[in-house]
Amino acid sequence: MHNRTFSDTLLLYANRRVASIFVLGIASGLPWVIIGSSLTLWLKEAGISRSEIGFAGLIFTAYAANFLWSPLVDQLKIPALQKLGQRKSWLLACQLVLVGSCVLMSLCDPASNAKQLVLFGLMVAMASATQDIAIDAYRVDSFAPQEREYISAAAGAATAGWWTGYAGLGYIPLMLSDLNWSWPELFLLLAAMCAAACAIAMFGPKPQYSGNANQQELYSGYLNKVSHCNQSNKLQLTAYLLLPFLAIAWTVAGSPGLPASITDSPRYIWLSVCVIVTLITTAGIKVAALDKGATQQLQPSALDKPLAWLLLSLAAPLRDFVMRNGLQVACAIFSFILLFKVGEAFLGRMSIVFYKEVGFSNTDIANYSKMLTWVVTIVCSLAGGIVNAHFGLIRGLVVSGCAMALTNLMFAWIALAGPEIPLYVATIILDGFAQAWSTVAFASFIALLCNHNFSATQYALLVSIGNLGRTTLSSFSGQAVDWLNGNWPLFFVLTTLMVIPSLLILRWLSRNLPDVGQHGSRASSKGA
Repeated sequence: MHNRTFSDTLLLYANRRVASIFVLGIASGLPWVIIGSSLTLWLKEAGISRSEIGFAGLIFTAYAANFLWSPLVDQLKIPALQKLGQRKSWLLACQLVLVGSCVLMSLCDPASNAKQLVLFGLMVAMASATQDIAIDAYRVDSFAPQEREYISAAAGAATAGWWTGYAGLGYIPLMLSDLNWSWPELFLLLAAMCAAACAIAMFGPKPQYSGNANQQELYSGYLNKVSHCNQSNKLQLTAYLLLPFLAIAWTVAGSPGLPASITDSPRYIWLSVCVIVTLITTAGIKVAALDKGATQQLQPSALDKPLAWLLLSLAAPLRDFVMRNGLQVACAIFSFILLFKVGEAFLGRMSIVFYKEVGFSNTDIANYSKMLTWVVTIVCSLAGGIVNAHFGLIRGLVVSGCAMALTNLMFAWIALAGPEIPLYVATIILDGFAQAWSTVAFASFIALLCNHNFSATQYALLVSIGNLGRTTLSSFSGQAVDWLNGNWPLFFVLTTLMVIPSLLILRWLSRNLPDVGQHGSRASSKGA
């Protein structure tokens, strides 16, 4: 890694695999334009009330909950598309649903039937959230654990691609809406954009390191173990595996409506914890007991095959992660992922409120906090991938984490100096670089922890843990500002200090994961 020159590192982005991930990043960002700004503006212009528009935002719950069905992307095959491979077949299926949903939305009249329009928007959200699982798995499976330079570059390309689709291409329908384009025409244009991104993505290479070849072997092993269990153990295993889904059904049925984010309600927070704890319990206790089964092959019963599939899909990914890393290291990894971005989330949740209270205008916020952030994020995501590839991932996490925290002090400076545009611009640029760099390093770190056999499930679960920390803990940011009596400088100092626990955990992990690409990597594990 260290023998590469800087120019060699820059050429990583010319690699066909990295370039295809940039295109997939665009495809991942476009749906947010469809169900975000475009849908909101169409509903607003149709005279829909603010409360109903807010309720429409509940469709974004799909992104917070997608880890619940991520095992399907790992294990369930789409027969008509299998020639494309597991990852690309799911990508194509999701894109077809996205395009079809956009076309259906273009046929709706929100003034007379807004609920139907929002329902089709939910279809977009579900397809997009599922597509994100497949895209992340595609990126993980595209590189060997030893190709850490490419993994960092791919994380940078994915981030830059997402912002290109969300902000760059997302600017087009907003601009055309002021040039007398109707919203049905604009949604047909968005459908065409999704189809174009899908067509380009299909020319990308198949992932080289997919664990699909081991799936049948793993399934046969679980089937043999299950066949040696008595009926009581089989029923217990089934109950453990189905409990999370029964809990979800009970929670949804007992709620008048889903929250805007799955972690905005205490009930949903504990539901998420219940899901994770239940699966870990299943993997750690029940599945371990299956290893004591006899090696003699038995004829499986009618219950054995679906039970073995459930074990492979739900329990095996967590068991594999804990066994490869050890329980202590696995818990440390979970804690690091939970805490690393908390300070950033606290700042982000209150940033617009802060800008308004300091005295910046809406135009200032739009020009600098939105458009300038887009440009800075794209450039700095690519630069962050290069820096991580050149200097190493752990070092990149430590330095970018410190930079991410220290740039929060720039906001404290703004709080003391007032609405000075040059200082605001400098803060946006420096903070954008630190955030983009840390995001790329964070995504690369998570990718290296995943096993190719379960890349979709493990990546989605690890990301959801990070989202849990950012959304739940940062929900107290407003209360923190009130508790400090509106002392914004002190608030930003506290957000700077919030990164310290995660960096201490990372220092411990650097000693216990001396080579993330091997000990904590996604190298194939047949013994899951």
